[in-house]
Amino acid sequence: MERVELFGLRIDNLTLPESLDRIEELIRAGPTHQHVVVNVDKVVKSHRDPALRQAILECDMVNVDGQPVVWASRLLGQPLKERVAGIDLFQALIRRCAERGYRVYLLGAEQEVVADVVRVLQAREPKLVVAGWRNGYWAPAEEEQVAVAIRDARPDVLFVAISSPKKELFVNRWKSTMQVPFVMGVGGTFDVVAGRVRRAPRWMQRVGLEWLFRLLQEPRRMWRRYLVEDMQIIKLIWQEWRKKR
Repeated sequence: MERVELFGLRIDNLTLPESLDRIEELIRAGPTHQHVVVNVDKVVKSHRDPALRQAILECDMVNVDGQPVVWASRLLGQPLKERVAGIDLFQALIRRCAERGYRVYLLGAEQEVVADVVRVLQAREPKLVVAGWRNGYWAPAEEEQVAVAIRDARPDVLFVAISSPKKELFVNRWKSTMQVPFVMGVGGTFDVVAGRVRRAPRWMQRVGLEWLFRLLQEPRRMWRRYLVEDMQIIKLIWQEWRKKR
């Protein structure tokens, strides 16, 4: 499997269909494999947070979910094949799990949201086996209890919809306890599937403007991330370009 090194992170150079096939290989191989998607926000945070950076480096599979990162890879002479959006991979993997009989566990978001996600997915895929689900809110002292409950449910795939870096650090800390063959972080995917948040129109997805659509939906919450913090990517691209020169 070809990996591209960008911004000190190793990213798998896979298309969506290739990603699905790779995930099946990891499921069949048995526990435990951690997946992560990398976008501009995660690249920037990984340069400020050594624990997050190490958690990403220890992941068994890394997709790029962020068109600007794909563009940067081309500018830096290490072109990635395509963006593999987390929500697209999630939906495709749900279909594959239903076809193959893989058991899934859904962890994250508010209780009502994740309950709605379970209902929506089972309506779409009647053969889907949901081994368990719970919300994404717990006290630090409850972490082990959450991990043990997931282990006891015996899922083949665990989808984790909690914010970064909490998501990556939780999985990295407890993956040996949970013993799930494939663990995938899915960010805000549950909110979209449950109908709480609308996804950007297809044309905005194609031209890499999903971030703008999200900003317009939630300006008070998202302006600092997109217009201040994520702008650090420009500096990181410049540094990478100078190193490669």
